[in-house]
Amino acid sequence: MQILKAIIMGIIQGLTEFLPISSSGHLVLYQYFFGKPDGTGNDISLEVFLHLGSLIAVIIFFRKDIMELISSLFQWRKSIDQHKQYRNRMVIVYLFIATVCTGIIYVLFGTKIEAVFNQPLIVAFMLIVTGIIILASDYIKKTEIPISNMGLVRSIIIGLGQGFAMLPGISRSGTTIATSLFCGIKRTDAARFSFLLSIPAILAANIGEYKIITNLQPDLLISYISGALAAFASGYIVIAILLRLIQTSKLKYFAFYCWLIATMVITHFILK
Repeated sequence: MQILKAIIMGIIQGLTEFLPISSSGHLVLYQYFFGKPDGTGNDISLEVFLHLGSLIAVIIFFRKDIMELISSLFQWRKSIDQHKQYRNRMVIVYLFIATVCTGIIYVLFGTKIEAVFNQPLIVAFMLIVTGIIILASDYIKKTEIPISNMGLVRSIIIGLGQGFAMLPGISRSGTTIATSLFCGIKRTDAARFSFLLSIPAILAANIGEYKIITNLQPDLLISYISGALAAFASGYIVIAILLRLIQTSKLKYFAFYCWLIATMVITHFILK
């Protein structure tokens, strides 16, 4: 039963981490209505493993992009591909700037943001906001700027958008993709930048909890690993699906889903 609950939470994490419907919000709602996985120890420990599964999924899916970006840092001699290498280096610069902006938001408001976790009613209202954001993004048509040319201001705005998405119920992927589209970034590039930006974001969110992994009880390890594998598998599948949906401007269906869940939660508290 412990393993089953960990797997269910892993699937939820993998699906919602990359779909524009808020993974943190869904985990809060799941734990509120169905309880935490009994016997899996510290809940933070499980979340670290679930995020690890999501992180591995995005790294493997975009392994070629990541290798190209890394290799561009070591290729400075003139060559046929020098313009491509320059563009790759600029993408790294913009990823760094956006990540720093997100970090500043956390430093300034992190404590206040963490205080609203485990409050399902707030999650419901934030899901309504998420729905509005992603619905509006479907109607943005003029998106022609490649991420290598986004510039300083756009990278700052996207980073701040990701910082805003720390609120439970606000989708990180939905906000960063929508913000990129509002800034005129190409649809395929907006998705790519969002997924690449998730790597340092997920690492930063969990790096402070690394000691938890070293202090795990052996009898809980199978549950944690099962949850991580479930998060990896569902996350990997979702990335491919979402890339296609972004290209065809069909994110609005997730807006309807967010509003449905929000309505159900709010109704629950009204009738409670």
